[in-house]
Amino acid sequence: MLQIIMLSFMFVFTLSVLLLRFMFRNRLLLNKRLKEVTTSQLQTKKNEEDYLNKSFFERIIQPIVSFVALVFSRFMPSESRQKLQQTLQQAGNPGNLRPHEYQSFHLLFTIISFILVWVLTTVAKKSISEQLTLMLLVIVGAILLNKVYLNNRIRKRKTGLLKELPDAMDLLTVSVEAGLSFDAALLHVVDKSKGALAEEFRTTLKELQMGKSRREALRALGERTNVDDLLTFVGSMIQADQLGVPISRILRIQAEQVRTKRRQRVEEKAMKAPVKMLIPLVFFIFPSIFIVLLGPAAIQIYQTLLTKF
Repeated sequence: MLQIIMLSFMFVFTLSVLLLRFMFRNRLLLNKRLKEVTTSQLQTKKNEEDYLNKSFFERIIQPIVSFVALVFSRFMPSESRQKLQQTLQQAGNPGNLRPHEYQSFHLLFTIISFILVWVLTTVAKKSISEQLTLMLLVIVGAILLNKVYLNNRIRKRKTGLLKELPDAMDLLTVSVEAGLSFDAALLHVVDKSKGALAEEFRTTLKELQMGKSRREALRALGERTNVDDLLTFVGSMIQADQLGVPISRILRIQAEQVRTKRRQRVEEKAMKAPVKMLIPLVFFIFPSIFIVLLGPAAIQIYQTLLTKF
């Protein structure tokens, strides 16, 4: 019975994909012809070479994900899309995927894992209850794996931003005090720095060049990073822009505060180190020392008692 249900599910899923592709065939064909008309032969040859140089994911997986995402985007609520977009930005936008593309990739991964487990359990001749249990575990595991992956990316990225922030703040402060404007100083920091923070500053500069106000661009920077120190910096710069306070003084104060917080975090980690070292000392190092020191004496005592008795 379960096999019939699974085969029916696979048939319906495959038929749905084929029908959707047939429905969008005219649009895809029209886009392809327009691209062929507007693209020269040299550019077409270059595109073919670039296509062959792409990875398997970019050539095979990403087009499938894009097609499913085109359909999935029609049913994804705007609120969920905005929330996922913010999460992806905080995670560094893995794979340069848009929210509906990332969600489609996750859905395809879950379905493929589900079908793979069903095939393996069927070949292994597992019972229906075991098959259902394993399939349920696969679905739950895929959901949890997605959350763990994003949270891990966000945590690592925030750690990198906090590590890069003090040096970037010092360079920004020195540049402004040397006579550069805030935008020029930000560009100088981008040219001299590397990493996630430099990329975020580069995005902020692009938004300023596209016509966004400094207040909106800085507020978007805080939303993309969601780091407390950067949020404090953004709030101070927005307030200074509103009140007309000299930026150099605000930057100097913010740079000192960022370095103080980094020193406090290092001191906090140093204070936690002895507590973290206690468990390996008690369970691994001390027993080894006792074996090395007391082992020979215990052997001699055992041999002495054995000869006497």
